[in-house]
Amino acid sequence: MTALHTPTTDHPIPLDQPMPHRKTLREWLVPLGQRSTLRAFVLLTMDYALFFALITGTLAFDAVWAKLLCGMAAGFVIGRLFIIGHDACHQSLTAHRELNKVIGRIAFLPSLTPYSLWDTGHNVVHHGYTNLKGVDFVWTPLTASEFEALGPLQRLLERAYRSGWAPGLYYMVEIWWKREFFPNKTHMPTRRPIFFKDSMLVSLFGAFWIATIAAAAVQTGQSVGLSLLMGVLIPFFFWSTMIGFVVYVHHTHVKVSWHDNKAAWTKAAPFVSTTVHLTFPFNIGALMHHIMEHTAHHVDMSIPLYRLKQAQSKLEEMLPGRIIVQPFSWAWYFETAKNCKLYDFSRECWTDYKGTMTSPVRGNLPPAPQF
Repeated sequence: MTALHTPTTDHPIPLDQPMPHRKTLREWLVPLGQRSTLRAFVLLTMDYALFFALITGTLAFDAVWAKLLCGMAAGFVIGRLFIIGHDACHQSLTAHRELNKVIGRIAFLPSLTPYSLWDTGHNVVHHGYTNLKGVDFVWTPLTASEFEALGPLQRLLERAYRSGWAPGLYYMVEIWWKREFFPNKTHMPTRRPIFFKDSMLVSLFGAFWIATIAAAAVQTGQSVGLSLLMGVLIPFFFWSTMIGFVVYVHHTHVKVSWHDNKAAWTKAAPFVSTTVHLTFPFNIGALMHHIMEHTAHHVDMSIPLYRLKQAQSKLEEMLPGRIIVQPFSWAWYFETAKNCKLYDFSRECWTDYKGTMTSPVRGNLPPAPQF
């Protein structure tokens, strides 16, 4: 019997055995796929209440440090709301398709994310072709020749993106501005009326947000500029930095490979081999709605956020040694940023800008899953 037809088993799969088919992995997670509409509404209501309270705090407090703290915390809560919308967009938040679309659009408003454009770029492209160069566009590494072909300003920008200090800049420019907010035909060749409507929806919310903060500042005799900085710009930039960082660490690691050949990519079981489970102390991952339990999410996108922790534990129990589990530290993060500059597809390794290999070659990694 081939690995393609591996039957469901309740025993862990040794590292020297072929990777089970994705269908088998999903069968392990079936009990965790139940969705709760009540829980979805509770999460959405709670996070929106936090968001409005923190935005109000940027106006209510007199001390600049308190305004700044509220603005940054509001940015973090925008991230939490976005994760709820992300689940809704995957149809994993509730069991009701149309309700998920409504909740998703509502949850995406503070992050100014057009629902349908995110659906296309994330669900279809990123999840459909994770780490396949030429298709997946999120944090796609350049080759040495591609980097050299860039103009001076483009090379400078690429260095900034990969420095570890500018994930927010990367997300705002390369993802949000180019691909989500009224994208042009170069970045979104498909033109659908819903794309424009969703872009207008978040634009109207953004205009309302700005106008409300400005009016409140005038009413309370505060600086309009400072109020907009603390109540709009800082929350949005914090959110952009948060999502840029999260997506980067999900799929960038010296043990994570990129592919430029679809056959090799398919053989590598990308739903497992291209994702990282980043762990944090003090249960910090729970504050991000467990989105860091990312392998489970890529194996089965129907698992709701409130069951991802159990799903990740199940996969790591059943697939010992195959899933990349990385304890977070700032030392690890900046070491990763140092090592993962460019990708050499011929040697299948990460390199620095000089072409020096900075990651193990595939032969030095655990055996690749076979089908």
